[in-house]
Amino acid sequence: MSRSAHRRLRVRLATATALVLPLALVACSSGDGATGDDGRIRLDINGQPPGTDERELRVFLAEIAAFEEAHPDIDIVPHEGFMEPETFNTRVAGGDLEDVFYVYFTDPAGIIEQGYAADITDHLADVPQLDQVRPELHQVFQDEEGRQYGVPTANYSMGLLYNRDLFERAGLDPDAPPTTWDEVREAADAIADLGGGVTGYGECTIDNTGGWHLTAEIYSRGGLVAEPAGDSHRAAFDAAPARELLRTLQAMRWEDDSMGSDQLRSCEDLMIQMGAGQLGMYIAAPDNLPTLVRQYEGSYENLGLAPIPDGQATLLGGEGYMINANATPEQIDAALTWLQWRFVNPDEIERRIQESRDDGLPVGLPMPPTPDIWIAGETRDAVEALKEQYANVPVEHVAPFMEAAPEIEGRIEPPRAQEVYAILDNVMQAVLTERDTDVDAVLADAAQQVDRIYGAS
Repeated sequence: MSRSAHRRLRVRLATATALVLPLALVACSSGDGATGDDGRIRLDINGQPPGTDERELRVFLAEIAAFEEAHPDIDIVPHEGFMEPETFNTRVAGGDLEDVFYVYFTDPAGIIEQGYAADITDHLADVPQLDQVRPELHQVFQDEEGRQYGVPTANYSMGLLYNRDLFERAGLDPDAPPTTWDEVREAADAIADLGGGVTGYGECTIDNTGGWHLTAEIYSRGGLVAEPAGDSHRAAFDAAPARELLRTLQAMRWEDDSMGSDQLRSCEDLMIQMGAGQLGMYIAAPDNLPTLVRQYEGSYENLGLAPIPDGQATLLGGEGYMINANATPEQIDAALTWLQWRFVNPDEIERRIQESRDDGLPVGLPMPPTPDIWIAGETRDAVEALKEQYANVPVEHVAPFMEAAPEIEGRIEPPRAQEVYAILDNVMQAVLTERDTDVDAVLADAAQQVDRIYGAS
């Protein structure tokens, strides 16, 4: 599994951590010591890969060296590790938070509210290329007044991952994957009819992944999981989009028998089955593709990625960096220089693509070294052209996903996502494990539970 997939899995399994320490405990940045004896601006950053990840560590340190050569007035001091929700508050309280720190898209709202991050709005005017990043990614790092507190550096969105060989064997066109949930149902039925233990469509349902998937699928039908209500939120999923989606899954499970009998499964279970050529489709992010190839005997020639069915919206996740609230103005400017050069810099993409190819990594997928963060326009077109030029995987198999991506609205995870997902796990499990589940009743009960969570916020 890729590093980003590992990080997302840790967040899926972690109990949601509220960032509620008082502002007085905000960790110290370099502060008055921001300028060293050599006159350079010091930046302590996290995100250094562990020594066990030899390739990633080598690339990371080489990037720092190249940056410092181009920017001799900035001294980058790296620290190992990314965001660990379970320990973040402890690190803040202990004064261990770096000047520049990594966050998931689920983190910024709480960090901004508690005052842990610097307001960088007035420092952005001269930072190149940030205006070419998709606005919904920037919004993750903004407060209610639209002030900016961080820089998005990568994102993922959910699509439909499918087995091209099973499509062909079932008489389906692998170059024309399903675009609606009704078409998913039809394709799943045809694939399941192949027999031999083949399943048409799969869902993960445990450890909060069922709620995670259900959220993406509710979005795909145009629904919401939570909506603002005064100073808090309330459940918004007890409505037609979720009911229709769950009734489709219910019919696939119990009427068509296209989902198999085992419904208490993890996302890894789905990848094992997909890699073995026994699963037709499931909802996934693009980083599942290299994971399937590296760890589960899949092949790029046999895997396809399409937009999420119905495509009214999709779950958007990702990562970025924020700057310590105690950072000096000089450090903020230096931090933005580093973040733009390292992550939002199309001028360096060709070099990074070549390095990835040299190391035998896939090029051509909607993920690093060509993250899909750009708005439609010249920069995005240039990156896509490089991706096609250097591709070492069949990019046409992910073309449906990439072509639709700029047009599909991305929606981030609901507040207190892990607690909400735990409740929605029960909804998904009830529909898929109990034949006569009353969809209206389980949604209404789940909405009451989520409202109690938000009412206690």
